[in-house]
Amino acid sequence: MKTMKTTAFLFAGLIALHSLAQASPPKDIDTRVDRLMNLGGAPGLALVVIEHGKATYVKGYGVKRLGSTDAVDPQTLFQIGSTTKAFTSASVAMLVEAGKLDWDESVSTYMPDFQMYDPWVTRHVTVRDLLTHHSGLGAGAGDLTFFPGGKFTRLETVQALRWLKPQYGFRTRFGYSNLNYVAAGLLIERVSGLTWEDFVRERILKPAGMTATLTDLRSRDLNSNRAQPHARIGPPARGFGKQAVLDEHEGLTENGGPAGMIMSSAEDMATWISIQLAHGQLPDGKGRLFSDASSQEMWGPVTPLPNPPAVGEMAAIRPNFKFYALGWIAQDYRGQRMISHSGATLGFMTLVVLLPDKGLGFVVMQNSEDGQVLQALQYELLDFYLDAPRTDWGKVFSARAKKARDDAAKVLSQKSAPPRRIARSADDAAYVGAYRDNWFGPMSVSVNAGRLFIEMGRNSGMTAELVHYSGDTFVAQWANTDIEPAYVIFEFANETQVRHVSLKAISPLADFSYDYNDLEFTPTPKLNQAK
Repeated sequence: MKTMKTTAFLFAGLIALHSLAQASPPKDIDTRVDRLMNLGGAPGLALVVIEHGKATYVKGYGVKRLGSTDAVDPQTLFQIGSTTKAFTSASVAMLVEAGKLDWDESVSTYMPDFQMYDPWVTRHVTVRDLLTHHSGLGAGAGDLTFFPGGKFTRLETVQALRWLKPQYGFRTRFGYSNLNYVAAGLLIERVSGLTWEDFVRERILKPAGMTATLTDLRSRDLNSNRAQPHARIGPPARGFGKQAVLDEHEGLTENGGPAGMIMSSAEDMATWISIQLAHGQLPDGKGRLFSDASSQEMWGPVTPLPNPPAVGEMAAIRPNFKFYALGWIAQDYRGQRMISHSGATLGFMTLVVLLPDKGLGFVVMQNSEDGQVLQALQYELLDFYLDAPRTDWGKVFSARAKKARDDAAKVLSQKSAPPRRIARSADDAAYVGAYRDNWFGPMSVSVNAGRLFIEMGRNSGMTAELVHYSGDTFVAQWANTDIEPAYVIFEFANETQVRHVSLKAISPLADFSYDYNDLEFTPTPKLNQAK
């Protein structure tokens, strides 16, 4: 581990006090936020700015729920999505400091029942590997075990790893893996004797005074001051249409907690990023959560991230380097080191940004899925504090979002009717039966009143009518219309026997957590169908 002397930190701190080009939020910050919210259609938003250990701005905007006048305030709870990963990483760091874990020890040393698809990888995956997204899994692999509304326990979710085929070689490429963070949460429980929820609450939230923040979703009803989720819902897929209120329980399951299920407020997140900028020191000097060395460890670059070329205004914000660290992304922006992470759950988005060498941090939380609002506000604030030329980022990111929707709409219009409609291979009876995927569990196909239906046995709401598309491909019209539409593709071994069933998201805008592509259902032997 790398360490830095106290004198070096003091010297860096003195420099930081004088290096921030601007020392308070923009005078027109309210106007900027309102404009961006109007461009993106976000119903509600909360903003936190920390400068040199002090909260210079903590404010709520808009409403908690469309159609209501109930305003967002600094105490309103938002789901913070994958910015939860920093809490999981900090928990691991604390256990490393306590001598109960080692960053570079095999996970199987602490969890002998831990298994990946490849036995060699199982033996070599380290604690650090769990947190840095280079285990070889593809983006979102296995997410359907908890998204949306999976009925799996945390242990069952981790056990699914053994069946998930890697997309890349071990430690060769970045592949965003929520399941590895779920495994890290189970690891925390195994070595500490506390569930991930209890560990974060007792060892991080209580010492930090973050009393409003929730780790246990069963507790969220205790606080009525919480934002409601929203998304653009409408044909032909999610991401189109007008903002609509979602069921706040949709997609939230306890097993995915370590990967992205914390709920927090602007006030509490102000405390959290103050602790991060202070390298683990608690507010008012009341001890530490973790050491300087652990802070540097968590921010240290590990896995290279894609960094494609950019043109136009986007060229100015393209980093020179971009890596995944331990629950954080480490990159540069206009020559400054930047530590950040975004997060999204159904109907919510959060962004946490730190400029450690400037003593600056900010958090933006919103109750909608329109990412251009957060992206634009991020660069509005960064450019202001770095005294960079002002760019209309709202216009830039709104145009990008519109183009993405327009391009997706063109693809979907082409897919609405196949180029050549091919007849089915068999009548309804040939498709009917019980099927199983090794990691996801059972699926059944039935017929009712001359129509085919599909039901996923371990994911609430995933029932659908199968509408013929072409050949042996059908479209799953989910009963829960918030769920991303999918193709269901049957492959026959002979005229009457299905060999396997696969799924594929229809929309180019589909979130990677709808990892239909990882599913491969095979018929369940008739003798075992009752089990």
